[in-house]
Amino acid sequence: MQLSIRQKYNQSFSQEKYQDFLAELNKSTSKPIEFRIAETPVFVPKLLKEKLITACESIIDVIVKDDFKAKTSKAIPENQHVPNENKHTSFLAIDFAVCQDEKGNLIPQLIELQGFSSIFGFQYLLSSLYQKHFLIPDDYEFMFNNYDRKSYIEALKKLVVGEERIENVILLEIFPETQKTRVDFEVTENLIGVKAVCLTKIIKEGRKLYYMNEGVKTPINRIYNRLIFDDLKNFPALKTDFNLTDDVEVEWIGHPNWFFRISKYTMPFLHNQYIPECHFLSEYQGNYPKKLSDYVLKPLFSFAGTGVIINVIPQDLKKIKDPENYILQKKVKYEPVIETSDGSKVKCEIRMLYIWQKDEERPILLTNLARLSRGEMIGVRYNKDFDWVGGSVCFMEK
Repeated sequence: MQLSIRQKYNQSFSQEKYQDFLAELNKSTSKPIEFRIAETPVFVPKLLKEKLITACESIIDVIVKDDFKAKTSKAIPENQHVPNENKHTSFLAIDFAVCQDEKGNLIPQLIELQGFSSIFGFQYLLSSLYQKHFLIPDDYEFMFNNYDRKSYIEALKKLVVGEERIENVILLEIFPETQKTRVDFEVTENLIGVKAVCLTKIIKEGRKLYYMNEGVKTPINRIYNRLIFDDLKNFPALKTDFNLTDDVEVEWIGHPNWFFRISKYTMPFLHNQYIPECHFLSEYQGNYPKKLSDYVLKPLFSFAGTGVIINVIPQDLKKIKDPENYILQKKVKYEPVIETSDGSKVKCEIRMLYIWQKDEERPILLTNLARLSRGEMIGVRYNKDFDWVGGSVCFMEK
């Protein structure tokens, strides 16, 4: 996106450098990384960075209002409500497409948002290896708000561990060793000491939770939650001692309820020049927009792009029995803005990653991730057969 920097990067790029970069990246995990890593980071000019932050802060203005919990009371499915909800979310991830306005200026357009953690550990590692293996300007940074690498780790540890002993805090997942994001779990353990523990390994005694830590039954006082209910649907016969909806004496860092409150459900409440028109499908009462090709249909309770219909037709809407659980969002046009080594261009999505410390009034922007695409869908699963696509990180002009 920054032409002069992009040209220098592409001229210095080689497949040998890229393979060395991937080799070192894969040494950081016990198994090879299963998702594609892009050949390049994204260089974001200051003006676009400022637009991204403006859009994010307008969203946060809505989330911090006193009436936000009331507005989102129906966002949480009744059978997935978890007790002991925190005052506010611990994490905020906001996804934007990089687009162009009518004058050709780069602008962000909101795609989705989540009150859920993301790969904070992996992005820390990924950014450092891009810097080691490739030409990254000194005046571009992957962090915000004057964080450096030391304070980045300190902030993440303060949020996740707090005043607890490391052994009394776990990262919760379902079969973490099989997850595609397992590299993030391993990096997180290296950075702040918190181990990933499978839901099936949790021991429940009354309202207390325990796990076996190197053979010792150890109390769990805090859960860094990386598990979503949607994943549990893949294991319908799963029997566990502890269910997420149990009332237990534990503090959630990333409480499961916030995954629903801050989600696609939130989008109809947001209004900004960088936020496309969005409504609950039920609001239309059957009087849908005439030009459905301008909209995307999204189920509220899905994850990673499942169930999304990009090319909507009337028959799709007629089939839906629960329109209150869907949104129609004005379609945005991703602009191919990142030039590759062969002169072609790829599309880009940027996720702004916030943490929200326990006693702070607002979340604070910590880092970001990027995803590059040649396909119609952005996710790495939809781009595995292309080059110059996949997971990446933005280095933004200071």
